[in-house]
Amino acid sequence: MDTMKRTKPSTNSSVIERLRLYETLTTRSALASALGFTYGGLRNVDNALGYKDNLTFQDFLRAYQRQDIAAAVIDRPIRTTWQGSIDLIESDNDKDTPLEQAWKDLEKRLHVKHMLSRLDTITGIGRYGVLFLGFNDAANSNAQGEAVKVSTSLKLLYIRAISEINATVTQWDTNTSSPRFGLPEKYTLTLISQDGKSSSSITAHHTRIIHVADKLLDGMVVGSSRLEPVFDRLTDLKKLVGGSAEMFWRGARPGYSGEIDKDVTFTEDDKAKLKEQIDEYDNNLRRFLVGSGVSISSLAPQVADPQSHVDVQIQMISAYTGIPKRILTGSEVGELASSQDRDNWFSLIKSRREEFAEPVIIQPFVDRLIAFGILPPPATEYNVQWTDLWSPSEKEKAEVGQLRATALATYANSPYASSILPVESFYKWCLSLDDDQIELIRETLEAEMLKEEERALTELENPEVPPQEGEVEEEEVNE
Repeated sequence: MDTMKRTKPSTNSSVIERLRLYETLTTRSALASALGFTYGGLRNVDNALGYKDNLTFQDFLRAYQRQDIAAAVIDRPIRTTWQGSIDLIESDNDKDTPLEQAWKDLEKRLHVKHMLSRLDTITGIGRYGVLFLGFNDAANSNAQGEAVKVSTSLKLLYIRAISEINATVTQWDTNTSSPRFGLPEKYTLTLISQDGKSSSSITAHHTRIIHVADKLLDGMVVGSSRLEPVFDRLTDLKKLVGGSAEMFWRGARPGYSGEIDKDVTFTEDDKAKLKEQIDEYDNNLRRFLVGSGVSISSLAPQVADPQSHVDVQIQMISAYTGIPKRILTGSEVGELASSQDRDNWFSLIKSRREEFAEPVIIQPFVDRLIAFGILPPPATEYNVQWTDLWSPSEKEKAEVGQLRATALATYANSPYASSILPVESFYKWCLSLDDDQIELIRETLEAEMLKEEERALTELENPEVPPQEGEVEEEEVNE
């Protein structure tokens, strides 16, 4: 918690700061719009292609909610980033330290990982997102606008991920001697009811907020949506996929043309009857047409395959996002992604964990809770431990085990195999076992050999006399 004394920002200073921020964002938007003009400003390429100039949070949210590839751009990296458990580690001891145990208890009570992944999602859709920390020191909604009162009785009751549209910065720190200079001081939060039918607004102090922004340029508060650089490609995909569906709907069923014989007199009544037949045919009420004096012929359907055009757009989106094409489209379910794709993808996620999820989301959250006494301080320092991305699945383990068993059986049944390749070398090079695994196998074999020797020695010292012919053992008689 920042304990430095701050000068309360004046209303005029807040207005000036907000105007400067608005001017910066407006300048960026104008610059982006100007890039779409060609021929000395005579042609607006973006407008000609149907691209929108000024994109808002609602545009990104609608794309995420309604367009499959847009949702994949946001969800695929986030789901892989946050998969598995996330632990705080202080030492290598098997026994949990107070911090490690407190973190596990907090995760169990508040489902922290789930809420942090939601914060990651809404941050990616918009320009920023916030995590609202609900402490028990605020007796009413007005008290949320004041700094958190740290005490031994302070408890974290809930956490809420809130999107940019519902978390507006209303006051900025304009004190140039403050370490938070230029950062938000207070927010207005719009809290949606559980049924989504009503909402309420409160003012929240920055000590109750974890502010997260991605793709930052020259600021520390407002970034940009992860969908913005590929939004035009998403628009093209919508035109291609939707247009091809409409083309098939209209073109797969052939149209018909009718030619009236020049020697036939066509009355108004005849025209009405023919029109009625055509309407019934078009609406599936009849499957044949009878036209006296009218020659009816079908028009050739015109349906083009959009696959190659769609692939171009998918490739462009994949090139920017770094998401391999097979993973982006989900085709790894039916066609296994190559090992290179998998390695590249996991490397991207590893970098994302180390450079964004951990330092921008998890650590500020943990450090805030430690500062407020919600989590006990570490003895020295703590580390965030993620689930290993490269760890094999149960299916992969079974497949590797089967291959190793087959290789071992082939080796064991080859009389001269050990003379060509020693056993331990076979373990290491052919079965890909490490030194610890080989040592465990050696110890297990030695233990089994020792048991066999002891068993053989026991049998020599206490030989069993087999029953003579015609004699019945005592146990059999008893039975």
